[in-house]
Amino acid sequence: MIVRPRREDHLVIGTYTGKVIVGVGLLMTIPLATSIAFAEWDTVLDFVISIAACLIFGFGAQLFFKTEKDLQWSHGLVVASGSWIVATILGALPHYLSGHEGSYLDSMFDVMSGYTTTGLYLLQDLDHVSMGLNMWRHLLTYAGGQGIVVIALTFLFKGTAGAYKVYVGEGKDERLLPNVVQTARAIWLVSLAYLVVGTAALFAAGWWLGQPPVRAFFDGLWVFMGAWSTGGFAPQSYNTMWFHSLLYEIIAVIIFISGSFNFAMHWAVWTGNRKEIVRNVETLSFAITLTATALIGTFWLAKVGVYSNSMSLFRKVFYNIASGHTTTGFSTVYSRAFVTQWGPVGLIATTIAMAIGASACSTGGGIKGIRIGIITKAIIGDIRKMVSPESAVVRTKYHHVRDVWLDDALVRTAMTITIAYITMYGVGTVVGMLYGYDFVQAAFEMVSAGSNTGLSCGVLSPSTPELMKLMFILAMWLGRLEFMSVFALFGYGYAMLRGR
Repeated sequence: MIVRPRREDHLVIGTYTGKVIVGVGLLMTIPLATSIAFAEWDTVLDFVISIAACLIFGFGAQLFFKTEKDLQWSHGLVVASGSWIVATILGALPHYLSGHEGSYLDSMFDVMSGYTTTGLYLLQDLDHVSMGLNMWRHLLTYAGGQGIVVIALTFLFKGTAGAYKVYVGEGKDERLLPNVVQTARAIWLVSLAYLVVGTAALFAAGWWLGQPPVRAFFDGLWVFMGAWSTGGFAPQSYNTMWFHSLLYEIIAVIIFISGSFNFAMHWAVWTGNRKEIVRNVETLSFAITLTATALIGTFWLAKVGVYSNSMSLFRKVFYNIASGHTTTGFSTVYSRAFVTQWGPVGLIATTIAMAIGASACSTGGGIKGIRIGIITKAIIGDIRKMVSPESAVVRTKYHHVRDVWLDDALVRTAMTITIAYITMYGVGTVVGMLYGYDFVQAAFEMVSAGSNTGLSCGVLSPSTPELMKLMFILAMWLGRLEFMSVFALFGYGYAMLRGR
């Protein structure tokens, strides 16, 4: 029997959703200040309206649903997934009011892409948007990498046991410190420290390339946000290809590979355990799969002679496949070049890299290296059992911050999420094919959205059918939250209608 949610359940979910939306409103004060500094008064008004909408909704929800009750597991999952939808609807206001979007759906698409660190966008005339809106775009993806719930945990939640339920609902389960609020603050400490160092390096590179100091600083800040969050947003329509600089590309690669690693691993290294980098199952899995997909792409593009020399070949193939594998979405080739120059083999190699994705509990998306590692270890363990004497006890373990013994429940969970990703990729590919795209292009675009990568082969544009846009929004949302909390939200709605 399905139990219908009670009034107390609605109160808890409403209160904590309101807290998250207040966090979104407060986040908008940064692009508001940027617009004021550059005297962009139309944009200032856009953000004043948007901040007011977020605060009215957030504080109104806390007053209307006021309760002192703490969160349960089901509440946390529903708050995590539901608040992302509300944050997308309200966060789209600055985009829509700017006049650079074709519809409110396009605005919501761009905001969901930012929150989920995907990097696909429908915004028009990107090269002429205001500084304030550009700041909002990149702040979305930077905050989304850490998680908008992490923002609320850091500044607006008390250290309650229920806060952990919301944290897990956003696709994270690592406790760097005993208290989940302290963990959220540690994540921000790591991210802000990298922000200072990474922005300084990119600013210096941009200034050296001839950019004016102010523009070099903001471009460096925004490119860092896009790289560290593996979000892929860039301040120009040509993405990082705009810089035409090997130095800029090297710095960006270092940042987005670092951003794709698990926050727990970053914390372990920060606290002195530097061996974790070479011992962790995710870094080992990432190194193997990145090398394999980059070699496939390099061999194919060398064979067809797309690039004139080995340096161009290395820069294009490694950069773009590493960008895909870390689910960053930065690109140094035109979108249609993936089709016209890279061909089906290059597209498939990049699609595989995107589908696997980055590390669990990082800013990245995709199936995740830890699940690939667990499934591989489980297969090897089964083979060992088959060739061992019947009386032998064969156990398998992997290292992820600490040694963990594999059990059936762990393998089953990894397989469940992996199958969910593959199913989503497959369904989206079929939808793309029904709209007339060939299999390889439809798969590339769908995997890019579902793995929160952001590379495009030209399928997505403002003229894309609305059903496909909605499908991509759903895929980005499901992929970023890793299905379970979204399923919990759907289950909560079903229980409200059909429960007893």
